[in-house]
Amino acid sequence: MDELFDENAGTVVPLTAPLADRVRPRKLEDIYGHDHLVGEDGPLREFFREGDFPSMIFWGPPGVGKTTIALMIAELADFNFERLSAVDSGVKEVRGIINQARVVRKKGRKTILFIDEIHRFNKSQQDALLHAVEKGEITLVGATTENPSFEVNSALLSRCQVYRLFLLSEEHIRKVVEKALLEDLILKNYDIEIVDWEFLLLISAGDARIALNSLELAFKIALRKDEKKVIITRKLLEKALQQKTTTYDKKGESHYDTISAFIKSLRGSDPDAALFWLVKMLDAGEDPRFIARRMVIFASEDIGNADPFALTLAISVFQAVEMIGLPEAQINLAQGVTYLASSNKSNSSYFGLKRADAALKSGSSVSVPMHLRNAPTKLMKDFGYHEGYQYPHSFEDHFIKEHYFPDGREPEVFYKPGDYGKEKAFKERLESIWSERYKSTK
Repeated sequence: MDELFDENAGTVVPLTAPLADRVRPRKLEDIYGHDHLVGEDGPLREFFREGDFPSMIFWGPPGVGKTTIALMIAELADFNFERLSAVDSGVKEVRGIINQARVVRKKGRKTILFIDEIHRFNKSQQDALLHAVEKGEITLVGATTENPSFEVNSALLSRCQVYRLFLLSEEHIRKVVEKALLEDLILKNYDIEIVDWEFLLLISAGDARIALNSLELAFKIALRKDEKKVIITRKLLEKALQQKTTTYDKKGESHYDTISAFIKSLRGSDPDAALFWLVKMLDAGEDPRFIARRMVIFASEDIGNADPFALTLAISVFQAVEMIGLPEAQINLAQGVTYLASSNKSNSSYFGLKRADAALKSGSSVSVPMHLRNAPTKLMKDFGYHEGYQYPHSFEDHFIKEHYFPDGREPEVFYKPGDYGKEKAFKERLESIWSERYKSTK
């Protein structure tokens, strides 16, 4: 259990490897921040005790231990370990590993296939895995920073346990760094003092790899021949990372502040400010699909029926980002951002939803009136289902006043269209055909 290993599982890590690889945890006790998984009552702890593992997907942000746990499984369970990167591998590589796993299995040894960034596997690549996982020919361990519900097809997902890993706390990041200072074969030979923990923790933003890489870069810059004392200052860290205190980390507070400023700029109809925040996010390495998803939500929540085409455009932008990827996809994002920011705004449909939800939860009747019920059988017709229903298209202007609310519930206004864009026409029509109900909203 004390043997050092790298991403190929079981091989000694050279001193030239990055610090994050040199001090990668080698036992469960060295994994910080995931007691819900590796603690005494955690599911992974039990799997390690039994030496048997299901196929699983680790979902969480970068630098929190997804790869480390996968490597530990391969090392401690004595599995044949294979690794693929979803970025560099295709169906051919997947099938090659599956065939090799069948050979190894006949010799009594199981195979773990670790796929980093499994969310980047397309449908055909995922389908190639499905049969082997289902038959137990391989044990799949995937790692993803994206919600697997969106990125992994349902058939494969249903055959895997999904375990969520969260950002490490500042306390856990500090423990990781302090352990590296004490145990790394290079760093332990020096008296290293970190005088600005606050800044190191800030730029790490819950990512242990960033913390360790930052420390190592600063150490190399500060190191002087024949000197054993090394002081890690804020200035030194900024010099090593070529960045000032104003950071954007994709996971911490700065991330949420920036996306908030982006959405508020769209809502405030300021395309120029929205473009600025878009560029900041892309420059910091934000996943463009995350931005595109937020734009799809925004199109319905803040524009709605003032401009129904906004949702169509936002979905098209998302699809373009999926198909094209960066850097060209930023052009698609810019088109979407400027359109959404410049459009008429309405949150009427969103608030209509909230009013309807509140009405449902108020506890009043939800019984469907008989004339609105479906009557696919003669028996149901005999019981009066569908009786008295008036088909709107049979009447002038394709409309007839009818009671569509539950039995015993008076109609009320949930959707209140605004006076801008397409909604202005909606408002005029609803006030005309449902005059009694909408007169109070004029």
